[in-house]
Amino acid sequence: MFWRKQRLNYKLDQSFLLDTKLRDMPFTVFDTETTGFAIAAYDGLIEIGAVHVDKLEVTDRVFQTFVKPLGEIPEHITKLTSIEQHHVENAPTPLEAIESYFQFIEDTKSGGWIGHHVSFDTLVIKKELQRVKCSYEEPSSFDTIDLIEYLNPSWDQRDLAEYARIFGTRTFERHRALGDALTTAHLFIELLKRLEDKGILTLADLLRLKHGKLLLKTARF
Repeated sequence: MFWRKQRLNYKLDQSFLLDTKLRDMPFTVFDTETTGFAIAAYDGLIEIGAVHVDKLEVTDRVFQTFVKPLGEIPEHITKLTSIEQHHVENAPTPLEAIESYFQFIEDTKSGGWIGHHVSFDTLVIKKELQRVKCSYEEPSSFDTIDLIEYLNPSWDQRDLAEYARIFGTRTFERHRALGDALTTAHLFIELLKRLEDKGILTLADLLRLKHGKLLLKTARF
């Protein structure tokens, strides 16, 4: 039988002129928690958290939901996240949770997704939707890791909390989706302020930085 994908029609990426100042833009900073790292195989979502950032300020507009996975939460994940099976038993399905998250983004008129190792979190969303034959138009995304590497190219990769300590920003509950999203949001704002001193002022500048980092990573292999 041929299954046709259902396309989710949410406005996840507002249109901004390339010369828009980054300090004037809204963003969604988000994070996910999962049953493990084998997302392409059998692991899945157990929590989504997000916070709206606007004009270099972390707002009080936040999103958090548990997600009911297909299987049990492994013991080592419960120890890491403190999320137990009873937290997710009556939680929304992955599709329901993702649609609620997408609605939050649409309502806050985001200019793109921000995350720490954001490619993992976007992959989680994509794989969960693929499992239920759904697709969506992926918005622009920017990784705090890339911004840090641009500012300090000689650094090795470190834990999110360690970066927050180095850059003097707040740390919230670790290994929980909303806590890590808030930690990343405060770090992201500090990074943008430091990037201004490097001449990264507009959306076009940020896109050039992102694509330059992608080209560099590709050239390493």
